Amino acid sequence: MALTPDPRPGGPTAARYALLPLRLFLGVTFLYAGLDKYLNAGPFSAFSREHSLALLEFSRESTPVPWLVDLAADHPALVGHGAAITEILVGLCVLTGLLTRAAAVLGALLTFLMWLTVSWSTSPYYFGADLPYLFGFITLALTGSGPYALDAHLAHREHRRGSLIFG
Repeated sequence: MALTPDPRPGGPTAARYALLPLRLFLGVTFLYAGLDKYLNAGPFSAFSREHSLALLEFSRESTPVPWLVDLAADHPALVGHGAAITEILVGLCVLTGLLTRAAAVLGALLTFLMWLTVSWSTSPYYFGADLPYLFGFITLALTGSGPYALDAHLAHREHRRGSLIFG
């Protein structure tokens, strides 16, 4: 059986590194978003709290889950800290490639909730920022981390350890 050349531009090497830009973008963006909430007083400043509550009140009229908006408005500190910590964890994990699939599921859940509550009424839908993040995280959840990831390093190390024990 003859081998046929890989028809993809750049061949298997380009395909191997295809997820790296997505991981870098999502990781840096979420890490920055989470840290920014603490370093620049973000949602924890008086102005931002008022602005965030006004945004929640505005979005309550058009969201399919008004009870979720009410819950967030009733517990702004919990939601603010929860979002910031989640963004930091997701960003670090996706950036380093550690527990990438789990972090991507968590990132997808966070962006899905943001889409349902805050950017649901954005029209046309493609002006909303949350959907591209959501689908980026779904892609990582389905594919895993790709190269230059702690997940791959740890799996390789565990495989070598297993083959030393049983080999």
